[in-house]
Amino acid sequence: MRGPTKTLALGVAALLGVVAVLVGCSGGLGRAPADAPVKIAFVPKIAGIPYYDAMEAGGQSAAKRLGAEWVTRGPATVDPAAQAAIVRDLIAEHFTVIAVAPNDPVALAPVIADARARGIHVLTTDTDAAGSQREVFVNQATADGVGTALVDALMAKTGGAGEFAIVSCGETAANLNAWIAAEKAYTAKRYPKARVVDTVYAGEDTSAATVLAKQVLVRHPDLAGLIGQCTTAAPGVAQAVRDQQKIGRVYTVGVGTPQTMKPYLLDGSSSMSVLWDVEALGYLTAWTAEQLARGKPLGRSNDVSLELPTVKYDAATKTVLLGDPLRITQDNVDQYKY
Repeated sequence: MRGPTKTLALGVAALLGVVAVLVGCSGGLGRAPADAPVKIAFVPKIAGIPYYDAMEAGGQSAAKRLGAEWVTRGPATVDPAAQAAIVRDLIAEHFTVIAVAPNDPVALAPVIADARARGIHVLTTDTDAAGSQREVFVNQATADGVGTALVDALMAKTGGAGEFAIVSCGETAANLNAWIAAEKAYTAKRYPKARVVDTVYAGEDTSAATVLAKQVLVRHPDLAGLIGQCTTAAPGVAQAVRDQQKIGRVYTVGVGTPQTMKPYLLDGSSSMSVLWDVEALGYLTAWTAEQLARGKPLGRSNDVSLELPTVKYDAATKTVLLGDPLRITQDNVDQYKY
């Protein structure tokens, strides 16, 4: 038995040596090698709209500073299946980190689980998939922060009363639905003389948002205001008010990118855009991806950059928070170039 035992021992030793080499080369399970750039893939809800273009610019800026690689691949429409297919392709390409803004958190959860099982880090950004195996959510602002800012802006124009409606984008978008819930709850508590009378969904399509807003105006002739719940709906509802010549009689606010909203802010068809620094959100997304890939723990407060010196992290919800929402008006719109 001495011969076979010696052979077995040598085989085990050799196998352990191979494993040690592999672990050393990979930097540890799920950790990028110290001498290799982190490969980050960003998957927005949809490709080619100004909002996600601004996130792309911020992500590229951070990647250049960090020495990482950043690519963006988004679906042509707000289609959960198309988005899931893109994530599957990225898994096959062995990206270090996938950062995704889920169109449908439930539909994307199995794909996220597959990525994690293969040792790929996954974070959500812009909108969450809380029930999934994502490791971190990079949140632009709290739901209450966005919801109350929008309602307060609208009520400032309507005198704290009247009927208003909401034109949103995807019906399954977790962030948009959280904002809507916050708006309805806050309205009921803070403005008892106001009420939400309609909520419709246009996908990420500005033209569809305009058409739906006009239909809402017909259904509710006494409507005092409209909320455009996303960056494609915000200009859509303002365009509807402009087209129907209701500027000064029906007020709109929304979540819109500054330069897209500028003409509507200037002519009064939109009263305010509530947003955040979208390029900073892209920057923070890339920075967080780098921390995951390098195995660096997030602190309660994080010095990300000169512009983001105190970014908070909540360990209980695994959420990085960019900060408070911005209120964009005709007076400050030109401070933002996207």
